[in-house]
Amino acid sequence: MLMNMVDLLDVAYKNEFAVGSYNVSNSEFVEAIINAAEKKNAPAIIQIHPDELSYVGEDFVAYVRQAVNRTRIPMAIHVDHGATYQDVLKGIQNGYSSVMIDTSAEPWEKNIAITKKCVEAAHAVNVSVEAELGTIGSNELSVDSNGVNEILYTKPEDAKKFVEATGVDTLAVAIGTRHGHYAHVEKPELRIDLLEKIHEAVDIPLVLHGGSDNKDEEIRKTYKHGVAKINLSTDMKTAFFNQLRKTLVEKPDDYEPNVLMPSARQAAQDVVEYKMDLFNSTGKASLYFK
Repeated sequence: MLMNMVDLLDVAYKNEFAVGSYNVSNSEFVEAIINAAEKKNAPAIIQIHPDELSYVGEDFVAYVRQAVNRTRIPMAIHVDHGATYQDVLKGIQNGYSSVMIDTSAEPWEKNIAITKKCVEAAHAVNVSVEAELGTIGSNELSVDSNGVNEILYTKPEDAKKFVEATGVDTLAVAIGTRHGHYAHVEKPELRIDLLEKIHEAVDIPLVLHGGSDNKDEEIRKTYKHGVAKINLSTDMKTAFFNQLRKTLVEKPDDYEPNVLMPSARQAAQDVVEYKMDLFNSTGKASLYFK
């Protein structure tokens, strides 16, 4: 069941859980996410980064929309890290129910101007908008990454001004996460104290990007302080491709996708199910039908 992100996250925000938002780059991930959501009775978000879209093609979004509309589970389809106004327009035209404009690396006034322009275009057709303030660090140049190695923490007073000036529906904040695994950098701790202050300053759902390798106990604290959407890519994809590599070694003479892919898809689904439990979204789909 396709939903606007505002409606999807409003329930999560008020009931103190987070909806997982999962990056997809093929149909195997779409099926893994929807299967997990149905098994866990958990709302979910399928998101596609512009780099992923350039790989799968724009027709892929129509397939995702059909798959989402066939399930009873509340879901949104989201543009992840759109970098330009054109990325946002393409998302609207392709049928996403939510878009992200990430011009957080731009100067303050330019970030506000571009974000506000995107909000005006998206809201005109009932599409919600996520923006980012501060910069989330990067451990690797994955498609989720903007290539920024340094974490620039979001200031609560800036968050308040930004939300008021742009009218965004959700805000991704920098509180100590990085995109990708932390194998080659110091593992930062999440600034829960900072998150509390941001939550006090702005009354809209907050978004956590780059949560791979952070401690579970830290993640559990975030949705108690306004985080209603948590992005996931690295952990899920790592599980999928590690299992696929293992299967290819074990079955070197097999070439049929229906032989090689199911165990990899299940490995990805197992991660998604675990994250749904971690985000406290398991069993919460029922809240959308009251």
